[in-house]
Amino acid sequence: MKKKKLAGVFLSLMLTAGMLAGCGSKNTGTSSSGNNGGDGDTIKIGANLELSGGVASYGQSIAEGLELAIEEINKEGINGKKLELVKVDNKSEAAEATNGAIKLISQDKVVAIIGAATSTNTLAQVQVTQDNKIPLITPTGTNPTITNKDGKVNEFVFRTCFIDPFQGTVAAKFATNDLKVKNAAVLIDSSSDYSKGLASSFKKAFEENGGKIVAEEAYVAKDTDFRATLTRIKSANPEFIFLPGYYEEVGLIVKQARELGIKVPIMGGDGWDSPTLVEIAGKEALNNTFITNHYSSNDPDSKIQDFVKAFKAKYNNKSPDAFNALGYDTAYFLADAIKRAGDADPVKIKDALAKTKDLSLVSGTLTLDENHDPIKSATILEYKDGVQQFKTKVNP
Repeated sequence: MKKKKLAGVFLSLMLTAGMLAGCGSKNTGTSSSGNNGGDGDTIKIGANLELSGGVASYGQSIAEGLELAIEEINKEGINGKKLELVKVDNKSEAAEATNGAIKLISQDKVVAIIGAATSTNTLAQVQVTQDNKIPLITPTGTNPTITNKDGKVNEFVFRTCFIDPFQGTVAAKFATNDLKVKNAAVLIDSSSDYSKGLASSFKKAFEENGGKIVAEEAYVAKDTDFRATLTRIKSANPEFIFLPGYYEEVGLIVKQARELGIKVPIMGGDGWDSPTLVEIAGKEALNNTFITNHYSSNDPDSKIQDFVKAFKAKYNNKSPDAFNALGYDTAYFLADAIKRAGDADPVKIKDALAKTKDLSLVSGTLTLDENHDPIKSATILEYKDGVQQFKTKVNP
């Protein structure tokens, strides 16, 4: 099945150049890609998100944040125009993410694309957007190769979140310095670029800090029974388990680990951040677990609290998670670039995005480095009876 999916993605990419080149050559818009999504009174921006499928919670949260931000932005407009959001559902699949990017560019004529939520589904769009000179911004795709592949920066690709090496390093430092653990087990989703990236950076930093990895195990997305794997981990007597994965499997793993009598701290990354995690794992099982994340709704910062208030007012008192916040921030990140660009030309927007500096957002003050990656702080959260509690903030 996996080989067939990869073949589908490859075929989509092979078809893209000719398909979009034909569409672009017939347009008369302002950009070099032939795009005309900025004509008239509106500026079309695309959202290629996981609105259904295995990680739908992420895409839905990003969409909520985007919609709130665009509603606010459109009260004043950008250079006399309003933003128009065009959403496509990539169904949590890489091939669908590729097809979604093709549709947004060739049919909807967007001037930029926001998404996807996951690294794998973002990577599936990179070549399409690069070839057609349309900016792509992932709010939450943390794999380093999204923006820089083999030492070469992807000119039209950006992100709003920090990257996996920083997230893994923060987790390792927290385990060593705050939890005082000296050995750890690592359990990864071998089918996930995100999971493998975090695990690699965690292991490197943890060992550099003097820690020892006593067990390394793997599972595959959609697995549901992890007891045999967890039993092997338990026999290695780790003081800590690093579990970088997505909420569906993580919830089951944490639940089953506690049922097997594994009581040590368990930690992951932002992939845990979904209300569904608590439903799957249970409140009690999540006690003594931690995550690295992009923001906390409990952070007393006034900008964060203003966002929380506005979000709750729009979404029936729902407390915003990090995916909500990063979706919201990404809309403002793009709007700021469009405003500084002076018009809705995708190439000019790309240039403005790359020059972003000291932009105040909910998830921190954003300045892009030479790889189009943000330099910003990370937050450590602890689950207590199913509720995320702000633990500390770690600066880069």
